[in-house]
Amino acid sequence: MMRAPAFWWTAPAHPGWAARLLSPLSYLYAKATARRVGRSGWRAPVPVLCCGNIGVGGTGKTPLGLDLAQRAIARGHRPAFLSRGYGGNLPAGTRVDPDQHTAREAGDEPLLLARIAPCYIGADRAVSARQAIRDGADCLLMDDGFQNPTLHQDLALVVVDGTVGFGNGRVLPAGPLREPVHAGLARAGGMVMIGADRQGILAGMKNRPPCFTAMLQQDVGNLPRDRPLIAFAGIGRPAKFFDGLARAGFPPLRCVAFADHHPYTRTECCAMLALAAQLNACLVTTEKDAVRLPPAMRAQVMTAGVQLAWGTPAMPEHILDQWLGRTDA
Repeated sequence: MMRAPAFWWTAPAHPGWAARLLSPLSYLYAKATARRVGRSGWRAPVPVLCCGNIGVGGTGKTPLGLDLAQRAIARGHRPAFLSRGYGGNLPAGTRVDPDQHTAREAGDEPLLLARIAPCYIGADRAVSARQAIRDGADCLLMDDGFQNPTLHQDLALVVVDGTVGFGNGRVLPAGPLREPVHAGLARAGGMVMIGADRQGILAGMKNRPPCFTAMLQQDVGNLPRDRPLIAFAGIGRPAKFFDGLARAGFPPLRCVAFADHHPYTRTECCAMLALAAQLNACLVTTEKDAVRLPPAMRAQVMTAGVQLAWGTPAMPEHILDQWLGRTDA
């Protein structure tokens, strides 16, 4: 698995020679995406919310989905997650069992989602949606899939990492975007900006959908204060995890970054355990990484989860009102 090239994150005004050279391929990619999203998908008899993004990599979609699902449950609903199941090999429409399935079978995010509500995997979201509804779901939440046309989305939220924004603003492979920003936002019912808007996106954007803001807060309640930490992560942007630990008062002694969805090998696990022993340190990783570790390694690594802190308490309730309908009289 490859890491994102550095030129993806340069200023849009100075894209560099590599981005310019790849621009013809970006044009073709954008045209293909436009054709795909222009197709009509199956319209489910229950409300469908998509938490997606315009770019590749981690933006905070999964924590957002978990937060909204828990709020839907608190309102008395029976949500189900629909996920691609990146890297998995189970048939489309399979309900994930975190006690039986592994990350290699189901993907890492579905194992986390299934702890909160039923989660069904497969590239064809309509197949998964039909199975979820047969099993009793009264609302559906897509974890990613904003550019997937197989299922009609009643409400789509574009999730943006405020630190990196939309990168250099170019479409794959010249940049990190799956489609042009203006095209994606035209289909979205809202944006969720996670973290401070360090790229000035909101100030420079006209005719954008409503924007909701939130912060990711690291859950460090179980981490030791009397030993140094070695942090490792294979997520969309590992630095986000490392920085979150530091902001919470647990700056790692060492940080080891892997590519997103990285399948950890025995050799890598042994090397990290040896480094921890050498430095008398504790290993810590994300919940998403932990489910990809071999069981023996998992028992020797601490995890630090994240929670979503909204800009105002009204923001998530407004999203639920749009998705599920108002509950007040």
